Amino acid sequence: MTDRKPWHGVLVATSLQFKEDLSVDYAAFGENVAWLAQQGCDGVAPNGSLGEYQTLSFEERDKVVETAVACAPEGFTVMPGVGAYSGLESKRHAQVAKDLGAQAVMALPPNAYRADERSILEHFELIASVGLPVTAYNNPIDTKVDLTPQILAKLSKEGLVVGVKEFSGDVRRCYEVAELAPELDLMIGTDDTVLEVGLAGAKGWVSGYPQVFPQDTIKLYQASLAGDLETALPLYRKLHPVLRWDSKTEFVQAIKLGQDMIGRNGGASRPPRRPLSAEHEAIVRAETQKLIDAGVR
Repeated sequence: MTDRKPWHGVLVATSLQFKEDLSVDYAAFGENVAWLAQQGCDGVAPNGSLGEYQTLSFEERDKVVETAVACAPEGFTVMPGVGAYSGLESKRHAQVAKDLGAQAVMALPPNAYRADERSILEHFELIASVGLPVTAYNNPIDTKVDLTPQILAKLSKEGLVVGVKEFSGDVRRCYEVAELAPELDLMIGTDDTVLEVGLAGAKGWVSGYPQVFPQDTIKLYQASLAGDLETALPLYRKLHPVLRWDSKTEFVQAIKLGQDMIGRNGGASRPPRRPLSAEHEAIVRAETQKLIDAGVR
């Protein structure tokens, strides 16, 4: 797929591995990046919410990007998240990503407060000024700032963003985005809407669960984009009990548990995230094991 743009395809929102003292295990993280490439994924999006970026220092975030780039084979995208409270900090992270060899960045809107449209536009101007392609990350649930189809159209027409990771969960707006900004690439943002957003015309999927079931989630993604419901729908129904955890508060811990269960390295999370409650762990473990036993990969 030589004509694939860097932000197209299955880009894994990578989890981050920690040692027993909760320092970053860069070797384990790098090995995970290389493994995801071997499994057929198209790239990684480190330093996102799943990568616990809020708990990392600047130095740690930089080294995560450096590690991902070093472990990525040719043609494999590294699209780091540059989310931060300050627009200047986001610009700084984007510049570091560019300097280290990343192909694009993923940017949340301002999230220190409920920003207005002028602030949103200026925020993305700062990030885009670095010169890397920017995919917007619309997560109004966590940021309290909604990148509406109208705002996204303005960002796109100003040349500030090339795509949007749509995490609102409202599939209806995908069609409005396509009408108002047909040049803007839609990217699936939640693992439990991959079929619906794929059918709506997505070009990419920033996804968590390919770290657990890479081969079948890639198959689901490709069938969804192709409109192959005969393949996609049964697989979607089978996977959905775990995919829906990507949209829950405990998504990091749930996906890391899945990694542990398939013999990969998920491990613990940094505070303030705590281990799954006994009730939630039992649910995630049972649904994940059911898929493992059914031969899902």
